[in-house]
Amino acid sequence: MGQEADDVLRVEVLGAQHDRSGFKSGVEPLDRYFQMQAGQDARKKMAAPFVLLLKDGSIAGYYTLSLTAVRLPELAAAVVRKLPRYPLIPATLLGRLAVGQRYQGRGYGRFLLADALCRAVRSEIASFAVSVDAKDEGAKRFYERESFLPFPDQPLKLFRPMSNIEAMFK
Repeated sequence: MGQEADDVLRVEVLGAQHDRSGFKSGVEPLDRYFQMQAGQDARKKMAAPFVLLLKDGSIAGYYTLSLTAVRLPELAAAVVRKLPRYPLIPATLLGRLAVGQRYQGRGYGRFLLADALCRAVRSEIASFAVSVDAKDEGAKRFYERESFLPFPDQPLKLFRPMSNIEAMFK
Protein backbone atom coordinates (compact mmCIF):
# COMPACT_ATOMS: atom_id res chain seq x y z
CA MET A 1 0.00 0.00 0.00
CA GLY A 2 2.95 2.32 0.20
CA GLN A 3 2.15 3.51 3.69
CA GLU A 4 4.83 4.61 6.07
CA ALA A 5 5.83 2.13 8.77
CA ASP A 6 4.39 4.28 11.54
CA ASP A 7 0.99 4.66 9.84
CA VAL A 8 -1.60 2.60 11.66
CA LEU A 9 -4.85 2.74 9.76
CA ARG A 10 -8.31 2.35 11.21
CA VAL A 11 -11.74 3.18 9.92
CA GLU A 12 -14.50 4.24 12.28
CA VAL A 13 -17.88 5.93 12.23
CA LEU A 14 -17.63 9.71 12.03
CA GLY A 15 -18.18 11.28 15.45
CA ALA A 16 -18.07 14.67 17.16
CA GLN A 17 -14.50 13.94 18.28
CA HIS A 18 -13.23 14.02 14.67
CA ASP A 19 -11.90 17.39 13.50
CA ARG A 20 -13.04 17.75 9.88
CA SER A 21 -12.23 21.45 9.48
CA GLY A 22 -8.84 21.02 7.83
CA PHE A 23 -9.71 18.16 5.49
CA LYS A 24 -8.84 18.93 1.87
CA SER A 25 -9.05 16.36 -0.91
CA GLY A 26 -8.70 18.85 -3.72
CA VAL A 27 -12.33 18.30 -4.78
CA GLU A 28 -14.27 21.23 -3.36
CA PRO A 29 -17.76 19.62 -3.27
CA LEU A 30 -16.39 16.58 -1.39
CA ASP A 31 -14.51 18.80 1.07
CA ARG A 32 -17.51 21.08 1.63
CA TYR A 33 -19.80 18.09 2.21
CA PHE A 34 -17.42 16.54 4.73
CA GLN A 35 -16.84 19.78 6.63
CA MET A 36 -20.42 21.12 6.57
CA GLN A 37 -22.92 18.33 5.96
CA ALA A 38 -21.57 14.88 6.92
CA GLY A 39 -22.32 15.25 10.62
CA GLN A 40 -25.89 16.35 9.94
CA ASP A 41 -26.45 13.49 7.52
CA ALA A 42 -25.20 11.05 10.17
CA ARG A 43 -27.49 12.48 12.87
CA LYS A 44 -30.51 12.43 10.53
CA LYS A 45 -29.69 8.89 9.32
CA MET A 46 -29.36 10.09 5.72
CA ALA A 47 -25.88 8.64 5.30
CA ALA A 48 -23.34 6.79 7.40
CA PRO A 49 -19.98 8.57 7.13
CA PHE A 50 -16.81 6.65 7.99
CA VAL A 51 -13.35 8.17 8.47
CA LEU A 52 -9.91 6.72 7.84
CA LEU A 53 -7.72 7.68 10.77
CA LEU A 54 -3.96 7.52 11.07
CA LYS A 55 -2.06 6.71 14.25
CA ASP A 56 -1.93 10.39 15.24
CA GLY A 57 -5.72 10.74 14.84
CA SER A 58 -5.57 12.76 11.63
CA ILE A 59 -8.23 12.05 9.03
CA ALA A 60 -6.71 10.65 5.85
CA GLY A 61 -10.03 10.12 4.06
CA TYR A 62 -13.70 9.32 4.34
CA TYR A 63 -16.62 7.65 2.62
CA THR A 64 -20.38 7.45 3.08
CA LEU A 65 -22.81 4.55 2.79
CA SER A 66 -26.59 4.66 2.56
CA LEU A 67 -29.41 2.63 1.13
CA THR A 68 -30.74 3.29 -2.34
CA ALA A 69 -32.71 1.54 -5.04
CA VAL A 70 -31.99 0.87 -8.68
CA ARG A 71 -34.79 0.94 -11.22
CA LEU A 72 -34.87 -2.34 -13.14
CA PRO A 73 -34.85 -0.65 -16.59
CA GLU A 74 -31.55 1.09 -15.71
CA LEU A 75 -29.70 -2.24 -15.75
CA ALA A 76 -28.42 -4.18 -18.75
CA ALA A 77 -30.74 -6.89 -20.10
CA ALA A 78 -28.24 -9.62 -19.16
CA VAL A 79 -28.38 -8.50 -15.52
CA VAL A 80 -32.16 -8.01 -15.48
CA ARG A 81 -32.75 -11.61 -16.68
CA LYS A 82 -31.33 -12.89 -13.38
CA LEU A 83 -33.42 -10.62 -11.15
CA PRO A 84 -37.03 -10.69 -9.94
CA ARG A 85 -39.32 -8.28 -11.78
CA TYR A 86 -39.58 -5.75 -8.95
CA PRO A 87 -39.71 -2.14 -10.13
CA LEU A 88 -36.96 -1.18 -7.66
CA ILE A 89 -33.99 -3.35 -6.70
CA PRO A 90 -32.36 -2.64 -3.30
CA ALA A 91 -28.77 -1.45 -3.38
CA THR A 92 -26.14 0.20 -1.21
CA LEU A 93 -24.93 3.64 -2.27
CA LEU A 94 -21.30 4.53 -1.83
CA GLY A 95 -22.18 8.22 -1.92
CA ARG A 96 -18.82 9.85 -1.44
CA LEU A 97 -15.21 8.75 -1.14
CA ALA A 98 -12.29 11.14 -0.72
CA VAL A 99 -8.66 11.02 0.37
CA GLY A 100 -6.89 14.07 1.78
CA GLN A 101 -4.36 15.64 -0.59
CA ARG A 102 -1.46 14.95 1.81
CA TYR A 103 -2.29 11.24 1.71
CA GLN A 104 -3.08 10.67 -1.97
CA GLY A 105 -1.01 8.15 -3.90
CA ARG A 106 -0.61 5.77 -0.92
CA GLY A 107 -3.45 3.38 -1.75
CA TYR A 108 -5.81 4.86 0.83
CA GLY A 109 -8.62 5.20 -1.73
CA ARG A 110 -8.51 1.46 -2.40
CA PHE A 111 -8.28 0.85 1.37
CA LEU A 112 -11.41 2.95 1.95
CA LEU A 113 -13.23 1.24 -0.91
CA ALA A 114 -12.36 -2.22 0.44
CA ASP A 115 -13.60 -1.20 3.89
CA ALA A 116 -16.86 0.13 2.40
CA LEU A 117 -17.41 -3.06 0.39
CA CYS A 118 -16.69 -5.20 3.44
CA ARG A 119 -19.23 -3.25 5.52
CA ALA A 120 -21.81 -3.50 2.72
CA VAL A 121 -21.40 -7.26 2.36
CA ARG A 122 -21.56 -7.78 6.16
CA SER A 123 -24.83 -5.87 6.43
CA GLU A 124 -27.90 -7.90 7.23
CA ILE A 125 -29.99 -5.61 5.02
CA ALA A 126 -30.67 -6.99 1.54
CA SER A 127 -28.74 -5.30 -1.25
CA PHE A 128 -28.26 -6.46 -4.84
CA ALA A 129 -25.20 -4.29 -5.45
CA VAL A 130 -23.07 -1.37 -4.35
CA SER A 131 -23.58 1.60 -6.66
CA VAL A 132 -21.55 4.77 -7.12
CA ASP A 133 -21.94 8.01 -9.05
CA ALA A 134 -18.45 8.84 -10.28
CA LYS A 135 -17.65 12.56 -10.23
CA ASP A 136 -15.62 12.43 -13.44
CA GLU A 137 -13.82 10.13 -15.88
CA GLY A 138 -10.86 9.68 -13.51
CA ALA A 139 -13.17 8.47 -10.73
CA LYS A 140 -14.96 6.23 -13.23
CA ARG A 141 -11.64 4.59 -14.20
CA PHE A 142 -10.83 4.04 -10.51
CA TYR A 143 -14.11 2.19 -9.95
CA GLU A 144 -13.82 0.23 -13.20
CA ARG A 145 -10.37 -1.00 -12.09
CA GLU A 146 -12.14 -2.25 -8.95
CA SER A 147 -14.63 -4.35 -10.99
CA PHE A 148 -17.52 -1.87 -11.05
CA LEU A 149 -19.69 -1.96 -14.18
CA PRO A 150 -21.27 1.10 -15.79
CA PHE A 151 -25.04 1.43 -16.12
CA PRO A 152 -25.81 1.21 -19.87
CA ASP A 153 -27.31 4.69 -20.28
CA GLN A 154 -25.47 6.44 -17.42
CA PRO A 155 -21.72 6.04 -17.97
CA LEU A 156 -20.70 7.79 -14.71
CA LYS A 157 -23.05 5.62 -12.64
CA LEU A 158 -21.54 2.23 -11.83
CA PHE A 159 -22.33 -0.84 -9.75
CA ARG A 160 -20.70 -3.98 -8.44
CA PRO A 161 -23.01 -6.94 -7.73
CA MET A 162 -23.05 -8.06 -4.12
CA SER A 163 -22.42 -11.67 -5.22
CA ASN A 164 -19.14 -10.48 -6.75
CA ILE A 165 -18.23 -8.56 -3.58
CA GLU A 166 -19.05 -11.56 -1.40
CA ALA A 167 -16.67 -13.73 -3.44
CA MET A 168 -13.89 -11.19 -2.85
CA PHE A 169 -14.13 -11.66 0.93
CA LYS A 170 -14.27 -15.48 0.97
